[in-house]
Amino acid sequence: MTKKIIALGTDHAGFHHKEAVKKHLLSKGIEVLDFGTDSDARCDYPDFVRPAAEAVAHGKADGAVVFGGSGNGEAMVANKVAGIRCGVCWDTVSARLTKEHNDANVIAIGERMVTEALALEIVDAWMAATFEGGRHIARIEKVNAMI
Repeated sequence: MTKKIIALGTDHAGFHHKEAVKKHLLSKGIEVLDFGTDSDARCDYPDFVRPAAEAVAHGKADGAVVFGGSGNGEAMVANKVAGIRCGVCWDTVSARLTKEHNDANVIAIGERMVTEALALEIVDAWMAATFEGGRHIARIEKVNAMI
């Protein structure tokens, strides 16, 4: 089995959750590509989220988790990158379903929306889930054709 590589990116509003998820992933033996930011000083999320999404699109990472205050703007940026399917996750069910039904290769988490403990559970649920294929394949193909 090859080692998993997960890219992370955030602005100031998601910095603390990014650091917690980074530590969590590393403790599980998962390699992390951290695209920043490196503090909770105000900054702009596209500067950090886009490189994380591009790492996935270019095959340098198996997936990415991006963070912000709500996760919404971060998902919008990630979804601008060809080949990325990013869903905003607010609980373990949304995390599992975005992989099972949408084959999400990136998820977005809002630090103002979920606790740190729940953020870790969300990441674990997303990583443990598997794309179901079947009836979802045609939908994913339509999404991919839009880019």
